[in-house]
Amino acid sequence: MAKRKRDSQLEDAAPKPQKPAAAQTAHTTASSPSNSASTVSLQIITGSYERVLHGLTATLGVQLDAEVSQKDSDSVKFADTFLFNAHASAVRCLALSPPSDSSDPKSQKVILASGSTDERINLYQLSTAPPPANSQPSVPTLTGTPITHNPKNREMGSLIHHSSNISALHFPSRAKLFSGADDNTIAITRTRDWTVLSSIKAPIPKSQGRPSGDTAAPGEVPSGINDFAVHPSQKLMISVSKGEKCMRLWNVMTGKKASVLNFDREMLQNVGEGKWSTGEGRKVKWSTDGEEWVVAFERGFVVYGLDSRPKSQTLPRPMTKIHQVHFVPGLNEDLGEVLAVSTEDGRILFYSTKETVTPEAASKAVKTGTEAAVPSCKLIAQLGGKVAGLTGRIKDFEILPVSEEADQFYIITGSSDGAVRIWRLSQGELTLPADDAVDGTSKPKDSDKAASVSNTLSAKQVGELIGAHETGNRITCLKAFIMNGTPDEDDDAPMGQDEASSSDDSDSE
Repeated sequence: MAKRKRDSQLEDAAPKPQKPAAAQTAHTTASSPSNSASTVSLQIITGSYERVLHGLTATLGVQLDAEVSQKDSDSVKFADTFLFNAHASAVRCLALSPPSDSSDPKSQKVILASGSTDERINLYQLSTAPPPANSQPSVPTLTGTPITHNPKNREMGSLIHHSSNISALHFPSRAKLFSGADDNTIAITRTRDWTVLSSIKAPIPKSQGRPSGDTAAPGEVPSGINDFAVHPSQKLMISVSKGEKCMRLWNVMTGKKASVLNFDREMLQNVGEGKWSTGEGRKVKWSTDGEEWVVAFERGFVVYGLDSRPKSQTLPRPMTKIHQVHFVPGLNEDLGEVLAVSTEDGRILFYSTKETVTPEAASKAVKTGTEAAVPSCKLIAQLGGKVAGLTGRIKDFEILPVSEEADQFYIITGSSDGAVRIWRLSQGELTLPADDAVDGTSKPKDSDKAASVSNTLSAKQVGELIGAHETGNRITCLKAFIMNGTPDEDDDAPMGQDEASSSDDSDSE
């Protein structure tokens, strides 16, 4: 008996044969996704009326090869990363800085700034590293959405140099933060030590011409910065304010006013700003190349050139409110600049600023010999709407290019019903047919009126809904970026790997 027991102990102590390294590599490759269908992780941050700042990640596949099934590339996995009451009142705006210039992908970080009606700007540091592919939920949850915690995401502090509601935030570079508030000031803050370098003061508008239903207190006038846009060269800035039918150009280098451009009365009427409207600009954005900018009003928008003259003015049909505008980044030169506009009825309209449609007023002006009217932008396509089953207003959205190889975009939309939706869109869907392309400098034809009406009332449906997530809060603003850092190693690593790493560290010491 003792001899048999000794033999069994020897057999147990004998080293077991290990699999060849090639076999282990083949097994790992088979279990991981193939190279033709790589995964992309998106970090999405939403602000809401309920004072909640909600961060979630979306992991989805990119279809780069025809052999990959569409089902595998369309699978989206959502995970909550943080959820807390960031402010004492509703969150109004968000801003993301460019990633840090670190050579190590693991140490790259992004600064998140949030503004609210409590006069505070909260600052957070977010990691660009996506969650590990084989990680388990770190926090138990009763909902179907897993919760993953990243210890590198942390709070940095608050800025309280404004004395009124924060209305707009922007990072033109990682070194500076621009913030606008209802106290008619635009502050420029250095991110190295969070010191206010300059404060641009806009004048308070006069009280004449106040619209009916104004909520300003007795003896006061509506004032405050609605929005601002910094030129890609970071030398020029445009701002629009409450109670002013104009936009102001500022010299960022000196912090002084460059000029004031008033909105023409006829132009305001063409974009839906009537007698009883405020006539103030709500949103302003520069194009990706800095050659033009757009000013969005309550129901329409106007595109300006570098000569400060309107190039096109557009009133979407059917008439609806405009909530956000963005220029589509990363397009081919043949397409030119494409403007995306989100509306009250749940649509995102894509307009070409290169191709224009001659309106009826321009046709009459040419026939009578008077000055021609400003043309309208050519409507290329629309995303969402009743056709896609989306009727709620889109408060904010982001456009993220996937990669140069995929030639696709991800459009993340945030609606007032609390839903975050991810759409896939290709550049080929934003091309204009040769027959539909209209030259804005060409002579008007008899069919221009019918073409313009059909262009504004109907457009081809583009985009594909690949994922949706219910946040449970009424979304007011949204920001997102692609997590292109190196994934963190899983904490549940085998003991052998941990011991090997610890021994290496001790040897190095």
